[in-house]
Amino acid sequence: MGATETALAKLTAEHPVEAIPSDVLHHAVRCVINFLGVATYASKDPSFAIMTGLLEEEAAREAATVVGTGLRTSPQNAALANGYLGHFEDYDDSHEGSGIHPTSPILPAALAVGEDLGVSGLDVLAAFVLGVEVACRVGKVVQSHGREVTPWWHITETCGVFGAAAAAGRLLGLDADRMVHAFGIAGTQASGLRELSGSMCKPLHAGKAAQNGLFAAAAAGRGFTATDGIFEAPRGFLAVMASGYDLAEVTRGLGETWELPKNGLKAYSCGIVNHGLIDACLALRTREGVRPESVERIDARIPRLSASLIRRRHPLSGLDGKFCYPHSMAVALVDGRAYPAQYTDERVQDPVIAGLRDRIEIAAEPSLGGHTAARVTLTLKDGRSYTEQVAHATGTPENPMSDARVEEKFRVLAGEVLPAGHLDRALDLLWRFDEVSDVRQVFPWLQRPPS
Repeated sequence: MGATETALAKLTAEHPVEAIPSDVLHHAVRCVINFLGVATYASKDPSFAIMTGLLEEEAAREAATVVGTGLRTSPQNAALANGYLGHFEDYDDSHEGSGIHPTSPILPAALAVGEDLGVSGLDVLAAFVLGVEVACRVGKVVQSHGREVTPWWHITETCGVFGAAAAAGRLLGLDADRMVHAFGIAGTQASGLRELSGSMCKPLHAGKAAQNGLFAAAAAGRGFTATDGIFEAPRGFLAVMASGYDLAEVTRGLGETWELPKNGLKAYSCGIVNHGLIDACLALRTREGVRPESVERIDARIPRLSASLIRRRHPLSGLDGKFCYPHSMAVALVDGRAYPAQYTDERVQDPVIAGLRDRIEIAAEPSLGGHTAARVTLTLKDGRSYTEQVAHATGTPENPMSDARVEEKFRVLAGEVLPAGHLDRALDLLWRFDEVSDVRQVFPWLQRPPS
């Protein structure tokens, strides 16, 4: 077996819970709360009825809960549905260094297995933390040394599937040898095309990573095998996706330095590279004389342009608007926010928003540094000009949301679905998730009450 696969497998299968630093576990709790708030909110979207209808037709074993609903289904189906929900609003999280949105593909696999087996909250947190280590360490190599076509793939699915396999495999009790096979089974299912950004398929990427990773772990646990060189082999995952890398990058500091603290929770409901622009526009809208009709032009600079966010100035749908620089800037200036309500079909078609999008120009300026850095200059029709510069967007590890703001986000989002009593009880349990003896205690409070 390859040394890289073995090292990651041993960490996942054998690392003691008590050896995970308390601050890392606390950040894991924040990720759980953030994910569940977003997923619960997303469960009310009409599009989700398509998925729940398909799952209900299957009449699967009722072992795990679909968040925000009364539906119980198989662990793999629940992982699929919850992964989809967690990423649907593009309001989940983003890991610096890899670009992965790690919670949505990894946590649903851990929650589904945890609920099925009745494990403790602490065990789920540990599985999630270790799954993030696997996915993000591999993802950093892919991000830093990717081949020309690598950006065409959605790294949240292509690497998230390894994290889901790791998290599920740990809870299923896989030893290191079987964990290596789980990584291989996961790797051959890696997929997800960036072309699908702006459609229902982008959140499906996270759901499929969660489902496929759980399948990989369950299959390996039953003796299903893969080759043992998914990361080191010349035709393995890393060789296919990257070049010129040093394999030691994957395992350097393993078990000593942790990836989860580099994961930022999103303050805005759209692609992360919009967020510095949004911060700047929120500041600019407070300057004297700034009104939509008074704006002559807006010139923005960011470190690099993302192809998926510049492909069209005017989005075709609310989902598409989440991957459009001009739309996120326009709603921030007009509405003073960039929450799910700013990314609806109606909002992208609003003539005031559309008119402002026409006056926005964006260019790359690599010297800015930092993937969420931005400089925005707004010029008024009377000749006045204002400039705002952002080094690190709100919600990034360098500028994180407080615990209070994470809780507020949960209350606002989940409150669209759950009654106040459920919100209070859920938050009480979630902030003490590491003390919950059986994760099944949490799920009744994350469902709509019977009508």
